[in-house]
Amino acid sequence: MELKSMEYKGVSTLVKRRYVRARSLKNEMVIDQAIVDRAGRILISRNTVLDAYHIASLIKMGVPGVYIREGEEDEEPETAEAGDIVIASSVQREIEKQTVKDRAKVNLSESVKARVAEGIQYLYNDTVSENFTSTTRSITDDLMKAISDNDAIAVDISTLKISDEYTFKHSVDVATMAMIVGKKHGLSRQEVYELGISGLLHDVGKSKIPNEILNKAGKLTDQEFMMMKQHSLFGYQILKEKDDLSNSIKLGVLQHHEKMNGKGYPMAVPAEKINLFARIISVADIYDALVTERPYKKPFSPRDAVEMIMSLTEELDINVMRSFLESVILYPVGTDVELSIGERARVIENNSKYVLRPKVIGLKSGKTYDLSEIGNANIIIL
Repeated sequence: MELKSMEYKGVSTLVKRRYVRARSLKNEMVIDQAIVDRAGRILISRNTVLDAYHIASLIKMGVPGVYIREGEEDEEPETAEAGDIVIASSVQREIEKQTVKDRAKVNLSESVKARVAEGIQYLYNDTVSENFTSTTRSITDDLMKAISDNDAIAVDISTLKISDEYTFKHSVDVATMAMIVGKKHGLSRQEVYELGISGLLHDVGKSKIPNEILNKAGKLTDQEFMMMKQHSLFGYQILKEKDDLSNSIKLGVLQHHEKMNGKGYPMAVPAEKINLFARIISVADIYDALVTERPYKKPFSPRDAVEMIMSLTEELDINVMRSFLESVILYPVGTDVELSIGERARVIENNSKYVLRPKVIGLKSGKTYDLSEIGNANIIIL
């Protein structure tokens, strides 16, 4: 049995967590991990109260067991909301005066989300279908149209996975981010389109990985990890005979876990042999993996994930990393944030060169802080 100690407002609580075999699960048990399918979709969220349908589904998928929680977690401490602060009319006028709208962001309608979700599930369930390529292109057409309709040059990375976990699968998040980054990086329209296809299919090889490995709650054994690391090679094998897909698309799938320092997989190739599609997909894939809840980990915050990306200078293409950082919006204009100086502030302008350091106005003081300026280097967003 595993104990998790948490402390909020100085009050410490102890929550019991134990592993239960799938066939021993009971109704009303609370699952303490997420269950995902081969496409990366969260099928059962952490903290779900299990019922007979959930349990039957776990058994059918071949999940050997899961962690369940016993006892209640304390609620997170309440934080001040914007509504708790009375904003003076002079401050409100200053906010309105200085606000600069964010760059155009990609936006998918609910109908497109539903169509894309259905298409992705079809692809992963039937990789030998004669409609495989046409379905992939149809999904990419939808993503390309969403980018083109409002001339999107940025992506609000806080709303991809979080906005709709059940229909926005990992592959769509990665493809969308990759296309925006590719556009920023100077790729042609056709290259951005093909990059989207490669992003959609980058994890298709996971359709060949057993569910008991994909959904294992604990650490993988060396043998299981070796199997998991084969998914990019499996994906390439699925695509290599499809003559209507370009070589760059296939290499993006094969190499998206290769590293610039030559320590990636499946072949540990040196930097000069890593395809550009793979370099771009790698950044988007790592970011989305960090912010997504998995059976074995809780999600990182978008801010922490961006800082993690920035630290991977030996593994990722520096120029692609720069294009990623200049393509994302971490704190959309209008977002209220807490500053390290103890003041709550509203974001009024983003700087594409400094994604972590927007311009803000204090909601009480009315003071403007451009966090990208050296004079404000000691101030951070908590």
